[in-house]
Amino acid sequence: MDAVVTAGGIPLPHDPLYEYTRGESKAMLDIAGKPMIQWTLDALGEAKNVDNVIVTGLSPKSNLKCKKPLYYLSNQGRMLDNLIVGVNKSLELNPKNKYILLVSSDIPAIKGGMVDWLITTCMETSDDIYYGVCPREVMEARYPGSKRTYTKLKDMEVCGADINVSHIRMASEHLDTWETLIANRKNPVAQAQVMGLGTLYLLLTRQATLQDFVERVSKRVGIKGRAIVWPYAEPCMDVDKPNQLEMMRADLAKQSKPAPQKPQAHKKPAAAKKSAAKKKAPARKPAGKSTPTAKKK
Repeated sequence: MDAVVTAGGIPLPHDPLYEYTRGESKAMLDIAGKPMIQWTLDALGEAKNVDNVIVTGLSPKSNLKCKKPLYYLSNQGRMLDNLIVGVNKSLELNPKNKYILLVSSDIPAIKGGMVDWLITTCMETSDDIYYGVCPREVMEARYPGSKRTYTKLKDMEVCGADINVSHIRMASEHLDTWETLIANRKNPVAQAQVMGLGTLYLLLTRQATLQDFVERVSKRVGIKGRAIVWPYAEPCMDVDKPNQLEMMRADLAKQSKPAPQKPQAHKKPAAAKKSAAKKKAPARKPAGKSTPTAKKK
């Protein structure tokens, strides 16, 4: 499966991260010695189920690296447009592709094994779109005080993942709806309102379960969707605020430090041990002979 990584975001003066980026790409923010997006590319490169990686919004001048074939596409201005050109590039590389991995550049803590878990889990069924969520208790256990935005449902509180799987045809169908949902991706109430007043009411009164929402959204849009409940917090830990940036810097810097080596006990060379043993061993008496005594005169 090919991965499309969106990296076209440039924080504006009112954005909480503007003081860190100052008009430059958010994806290139330094985290523990390398650009934030590089951590994401490292994970995709390690994933066994990823074939090609397509970065939208940056150029080869970024000097990024990936163990998988890496392609760059220029920034199209809007996230949906960046996703669409990424999907088209994937089809150009392999017209037989059916699904695409959609990845945000600001989830630097993700690992290759997590990417493989998502793809394997999604491909157990044949749905149109797979949207990941992380339960609050999982997120808070891994990143306490991360200040995520949670959607409060009847059966759980969840925040959204920033890596998801979609059928290729979603890049050409229901585009108006996707545009509105993407624009309100940080506002669960606004997203529910797009799905209708009934859905909004259920959200506000916490009368709907996660599966209820999946079924309502699928019916409203006319697709077959599936929610993926993540057992890991990392795919849902995106960097939107200064405290989240500093949290990721500290966390990944700690992971990057080599493990301290245990001091080895000093051992004497084998030859030295044998020599010492010879010195300490008492002299043996000749077998069958007694100690000589003084002769009598």
